[in-house]
Amino acid sequence: MSKPHWRRAHAEDIEAISAIAAQIHPDLPERPEVLSEKMRLYPDGCRVLAAGNEIAGYGLAHPWIQQHIPPLDGFLDRLPDAADCLYLHDVAVLPDFRGGVARDYVATIEELARSSGITTLALVSVYATRPLWERLGFHPVAPDAALRDKLSSYGASATYMLRGLAL
Repeated sequence: MSKPHWRRAHAEDIEAISAIAAQIHPDLPERPEVLSEKMRLYPDGCRVLAAGNEIAGYGLAHPWIQQHIPPLDGFLDRLPDAADCLYLHDVAVLPDFRGGVARDYVATIEELARSSGITTLALVSVYATRPLWERLGFHPVAPDAALRDKLSSYGASATYMLRGLAL
């Protein structure tokens, strides 16, 4: 089998993406329609980890506003005009395919951000993944009351994190 690689996600990938999301995030369910909307609104940031003819993971990112995380399982409707970050909504990889692939996805998103003139990546770390994100250059940000309230829907260990980029 060829080495897994990231490629742009397509509409027909949503069934596999949803299945992986349900497996990796059983306590944080999102409807396929919500995931599909992200792919429609910002296809450049949405990738799947192709392993032969299978999909072993996905990453969904889109322009957004720092400190204003989108609601879990909520529609965006549109992307903000004054986006100041690329928000990594989710990066999920099946256990047998982990080992450096998140780093590759983040590198792709970093290039995309730079080419768009965006100098910050943002995400919410869940399920004790904070050490992974810290190794990838993200740092936790103390949330204000509004952000703390939104973070609660992402689970007890949810941490808002940022990574600055040099242009």
